[in-house]
Amino acid sequence: MELRKKPRFKKSSVKTFSFFLVFSAVVWILVQFSKTYTQVIEIPVSYINTPLDKSISEDRPDHVDLQLQDNGFSIYYYKFFNPRLEVDLSQARENDGKLVYSLQNHLSDIEQQLKIDFENSLIVQEEIVVPFQFKKEKMLKVEPRIEVSYAVGFSADEPIKLQPDSVKVSGPEEIIDSLTSVPTRSIKLNKVNNDLNGQVGLDTSSLGELSFYENTVKYFQEVEKFTEGSAEIAVEVINVPDDLNLAYFPKTVIVYYQVNLQQFESVSSADFRVICNYKDIKKGDDYMIAQIVEKPDFVNNVRLNERRIQFVIKR
Repeated sequence: MELRKKPRFKKSSVKTFSFFLVFSAVVWILVQFSKTYTQVIEIPVSYINTPLDKSISEDRPDHVDLQLQDNGFSIYYYKFFNPRLEVDLSQARENDGKLVYSLQNHLSDIEQQLKIDFENSLIVQEEIVVPFQFKKEKMLKVEPRIEVSYAVGFSADEPIKLQPDSVKVSGPEEIIDSLTSVPTRSIKLNKVNNDLNGQVGLDTSSLGELSFYENTVKYFQEVEKFTEGSAEIAVEVINVPDDLNLAYFPKTVIVYYQVNLQQFESVSSADFRVICNYKDIKKGDDYMIAQIVEKPDFVNNVRLNERRIQFVIKR
């Protein structure tokens, strides 16, 4: 008995069929996407430039509806890539506890952001209404975190000054009430030999819920050439009982200090006072601690060559 052979398709026929099938599908898709459709698409909204004295509600609108009349390619582009609309609240008007942003008055800006033509499209809403609450305002003192290392022979009479030395902030009452100051960012200035004049930002890294009316301050300091001086000063012991015969050594100490060159000649030994307080002696000690209790206001880095003053009580 003769067996029938199964019909075979030629490879070239399969390839041809597949090509025309894919080609037909592509042509169909192109034709469908080339047609004009009308569809409403949700455009996400983000808010910028919120007035510093206001906090916008979490219930604010998160999108606007765009009615788009265009070919399928454009519509699916907006669906998949979903461009975002930025709403500038500094352009909104205030009305009964709400910020009202007119979309119709900002169509040209919206066109640029969304890359659309409003001849064939429109924003369904006329305006965006954003509820808000007023923030509490307060002045906070600015604390400098500026570490200065002066070059040899240079120093400053006055601490670093800030301008402004206080800044206005606004925010939730519970946070505002807990603050009295805000620090600057930490900076280090090394080998300084000229007047300081710069700008530094505020460290608001942990204060994200607050709005700062100023984010930077200026800093100043006069830096001058200094020299070191010294003076021999008699040690004075105070609060010694009248019936006590106290002998101590040394009787004098050397005070070292830094002073502006222009004021060097103005310093004399009479400007300093060094004392030991007998009442501060601890039981069993045979020495007192010398302290500088008077010095000119314009000298700094004052120190003693000897702080321990030995003593004995004579019988």
